[in-house]
Amino acid sequence: MISIVVPTLGRPSLHVLLEALPRHAEIVVVDDRPSPEAPLTVPDHVTVIPGPARGPAAARNAGWRAARNGWIVFLDDDVVPEPDWAERLAEDLAGAGDDVGGVQGVLRVPLPAGRRPTDWERVTAGLADGKWLTADMAYRRAALTAVGGFDERLPRAFREDAEIAFRVRRAGWRLEAGHRGIVHPVRPESRWVSLRTQRGNADDALLRRLHGAHWRSVLEIPPGRRPRHAAITALGVAALAATVAGRRGWALAAAAGWAAGTAEFAAARILPGPRDRHEVTTMLLTSAAIPPVAVAHWLRGWWRWRAAKPVQTVRSAATHGVATHDAVTRIAPARVAPDERTRAADRSVAV
Repeated sequence: MISIVVPTLGRPSLHVLLEALPRHAEIVVVDDRPSPEAPLTVPDHVTVIPGPARGPAAARNAGWRAARNGWIVFLDDDVVPEPDWAERLAEDLAGAGDDVGGVQGVLRVPLPAGRRPTDWERVTAGLADGKWLTADMAYRRAALTAVGGFDERLPRAFREDAEIAFRVRRAGWRLEAGHRGIVHPVRPESRWVSLRTQRGNADDALLRRLHGAHWRSVLEIPPGRRPRHAAITALGVAALAATVAGRRGWALAAAAGWAAGTAEFAAARILPGPRDRHEVTTMLLTSAAIPPVAVAHWLRGWWRWRAAKPVQTVRSAATHGVATHDAVTRIAPARVAPDERTRAADRSVAV
């Protein structure tokens, strides 16, 4: 049997999702609104529990610990399952071997026809290439219990799914790609969304502390532009400092380097896009602001998490019942003990 867990901030898209899910499945909606003014309106067969309002990682932990079944399927509240999603989910999980701890769904992002996608649309479309995204990710309860759930120090919908996937694999489980599909529409956003998303650099600093210098390859995350952002920011600071010090030649050289770096960044974002006035203006403004904002968030996270330690996991030879503890520090005790029913429930897959 499976349970479906959906953290939500009460977006209207939640109702579209719930209508598309099978009515006979256990569905747990985690209401993670900080100050809900009214209860969520959901179908009668859906269970709503209050969330801790500390981000999606903490909300998912609350959801899977409240659920009853051996497979936990995490869905975002803004996705739409394809018509045969339930049947293909059952096939994905029924075909999973005993050593498989998780199975990912196929994510599709529809882009507008007749024009090039905007920067935000391209960023959203990039989710389709992501690994182990909890937009649609099924985990065995045993695997979640072994690793203590999601790391709640990651407060955003950013990297928390890649981080738990690494720990699940390190605990001895395999992860597989399934065949069920969901559609992830591009959510409307303001022109400044790219600046807000730079807060994720603080989370990257935590992951660097936890997983070392090669954390991106360890967590299967593509390379980013932070080194370039740091260089551009350093050049901007150097230009200002040289100007204040009256070193005109140094100021001009540093300013030229800053301008060249910023222009390259803006061009990389403008050229693939629609190139209309609104998009070009947005890209120019945000491309100048993103490097210092990204570096500031990284430094903030680096200082905040300077003493951070990894979460404790249980390394097991999944199908052989052998378990040992890795020598790492736990940030919080698990709120659910391993369930004696887990193994039997894992083998009974029904949607």
